[in-house]
Amino acid sequence: MPRQARQFSDSGYLHLILRGIGRQILFEDQNDYNYFLRTLERFSKEADITLCAYCLMDNHVHLLVRDTKGNTPLFMKKLGVSYAGYYNRKYDRTGHLFQDRYRSEAIDDDGYLLTVFRYILNNPQKAGVCPASEYKWSSFAAYDGISSSVDVSLFREMIGDKAAYLDFLAADDDEGGCMEFEEIHRDDDWAKETMTNILGTVSGTSLQQMEKTKRNAALKALKDAGLTVRQIERLTGINRNVVQRV
Repeated sequence: MPRQARQFSDSGYLHLILRGIGRQILFEDQNDYNYFLRTLERFSKEADITLCAYCLMDNHVHLLVRDTKGNTPLFMKKLGVSYAGYYNRKYDRTGHLFQDRYRSEAIDDDGYLLTVFRYILNNPQKAGVCPASEYKWSSFAAYDGISSSVDVSLFREMIGDKAAYLDFLAADDDEGGCMEFEEIHRDDDWAKETMTNILGTVSGTSLQQMEKTKRNAALKALKDAGLTVRQIERLTGINRNVVQRV
């Protein structure tokens, strides 16, 4: 089936998502986050793309950008290739890091633009990580002053001062319509059943005793089936770094 063509907003505003393949963790330490942010700033400037908001979660990234020249595909390709190369070298890993292509959503309505802006910044709070104001790896603090990489001037005009900004983020407006990768709750019972169907066993010991090539093939099959790295680590007892590298 041919890939669906990208949709581009007349206004230039886009909501973009990158996600780790098989829910792969993308950031292991603060150096990883910082490298991604430096790369994000570099390529957005090279592509003449305005970055309006971002949030880096452990296995996915949300971006709100304005692109009036149609440079988003090249921008996202460079961003993904650069970070994947860095990550794979650092963690002695091979293969794809990101799930399929990035997802994109055109935004032509002012109301929805504000909804996406709030949704991105509230991601850590909705995920139960911490309040949005305390999350270090989003553009939350860019509202306070001038940022070299993030332009929130339009949102300051639309929302108002810092107090209005905090009230805006705390609003209970429905954000359920915002684009997201499909999240399916797959608990460990599902993971065990899937492991049995694929490998004929739920015993982690059997995988530990396999020859390395066969073990890695089995681990990859589990990841491809949708098991998370953490689930595979729990069920097999195989080190998380080993699971990530296959």
